[in-house]
Amino acid sequence: MRRPVLSGPAGAWIDRWRKRPVMIAADLLRAVLLLLVPVAWAMDVLTIWLLFGVALAHGLATVLFDVGYTSYLPVLVGRDHLVEGNAKIAAVRSAVSVGGPGLAGPLAGWLGAPVTLVASSVGMLLSALGVWRIRKPEPVAETAGERRLLREVGEGLRFVAGHPLLRPILITDGMFSLFLVTYQTMLLIFLSRHAGLGTSGIGLALSVMAAGDLIGALTARRVIARIGPGPIVWLAPLCTAPAAALMPMARPGWSLWLAVAGLMLVSLGGVIRLIAQGGLQQTATPDRLLGRMNATVRFVQWGSMPLAGLLGGALGGLLGAPAVLWIGAAGMTAAFVPALLSPLRTTGEMPSAVFPVADPGHPDEP
Repeated sequence: MRRPVLSGPAGAWIDRWRKRPVMIAADLLRAVLLLLVPVAWAMDVLTIWLLFGVALAHGLATVLFDVGYTSYLPVLVGRDHLVEGNAKIAAVRSAVSVGGPGLAGPLAGWLGAPVTLVASSVGMLLSALGVWRIRKPEPVAETAGERRLLREVGEGLRFVAGHPLLRPILITDGMFSLFLVTYQTMLLIFLSRHAGLGTSGIGLALSVMAAGDLIGALTARRVIARIGPGPIVWLAPLCTAPAAALMPMARPGWSLWLAVAGLMLVSLGGVIRLIAQGGLQQTATPDRLLGRMNATVRFVQWGSMPLAGLLGGALGGLLGAPAVLWIGAAGMTAAFVPALLSPLRTTGEMPSAVFPVADPGHPDEP
């Protein structure tokens, strides 16, 4: 719950500051926090309250970093290269998702979970070093006028809610995220109880699904260039999400692995959609509102997760895991409707060429 609560203020803070120093500070803070756990464990002073505190502070730093890097990307690569930049970031994240869990298990078994966090801390330090090595100048954030946090957060919300492209993107993404997490809540239970997979089988299935993310990231640029960013937002769930319905029909054997391949297709479509909508959102937003726009997006994505987890668990107890998978697949597919019934349907180029960038705080801009 901490991430959605913190995302709104984080967006306003990010818009006040230069993004690169914020990202470096967030990485360094996360590195220190992760290192606290094995140190406390070695000194025999590790408590549940310390873990709660580390989790809370780590969550805040993660929100600042995530909102910061999505707001920094337009400055770093330019608005004409946002699809390429988002695709490269997604490819790296997907590669880590494929290999990370497979490496984490043996490390935790060999070294123990607390000591394994040392590797994560080192990763955060390397991330900070990588951001520090970026040398492209970043404009100084505007500081004119009185700054009020709630007013700034509200301005970002009004901008997103009033934009003809950002509003349907947010609704589509919120619907998809809600039903995706609902689906995922019962997926592991289905794989274990109904499909008969053990730990290694479930790990293999999840790795195959994650491979769809990587393939989507590597092909997104060409697909978006051919179809257009706007149509991708509604075509991706419509064309790929129905494959999630293969899973509740699966039985041990070939049909199960066909269903896993279907989920790989869902992942592929989801990543291509996220890359396309990320470029649309970043291009359509003035620099001074990028942090608040990205924070609003994160609020919807992260805010739906607790609700979806409760919904999936309640429906699973009432109807069973296969029924929840059917509901999740149907909901993810239906997420295409808000985007289809909006200007996204025909938005074949980034919005700077379709809709003028509208900044409610600067009426002199076109």
